[in-house]
Amino acid sequence: MTTSRLLPDPREAAVLAAVLGLLVLEEIALGLAEEEDRPVIGGILIGASCSGLLVVGAVLFSRWLEARRPLPLPPPGPNGREYSARALEGFPMEAVRPLLLAEHAPQLGQLYSAWMLARAGRTAPWIARRLALPVEAVQLLVDAARTHAGPPPPGA
Repeated sequence: MTTSRLLPDPREAAVLAAVLGLLVLEEIALGLAEEEDRPVIGGILIGASCSGLLVVGAVLFSRWLEARRPLPLPPPGPNGREYSARALEGFPMEAVRPLLLAEHAPQLGQLYSAWMLARAGRTAPWIARRLALPVEAVQLLVDAARTHAGPPPPGA
């Protein structure tokens, strides 16, 4: 299971691009400023640069927190992770059977874990990244989980 990713998500990329753009604009502003205004403008730009570094630090810290968040899965039993029949109710076995018979197929236990995470409302890219599964296989489970109505909440 891998929790690292090479590319940032689009929101992170937008934040980082904005910070880099501001740094470039700061350098241009400092170069165009008159000689007597440069110390004041330089001080303002140093403050803005520190703010940009804080934003980048916040993005990196949020990625670190996400990577350390444990998956809400049951503990492994003697035969791997075990799920109750009620928890697996609605699992699209006929739809995933071709995936299990393919070369480099995911393990059934991984698909069960992906099913539980999909039922908990996680998105397909998130599940695929956390469980190292193909996104197409996980999307199949997420779509099935959305159409499957879980048991009614107590008191309903």
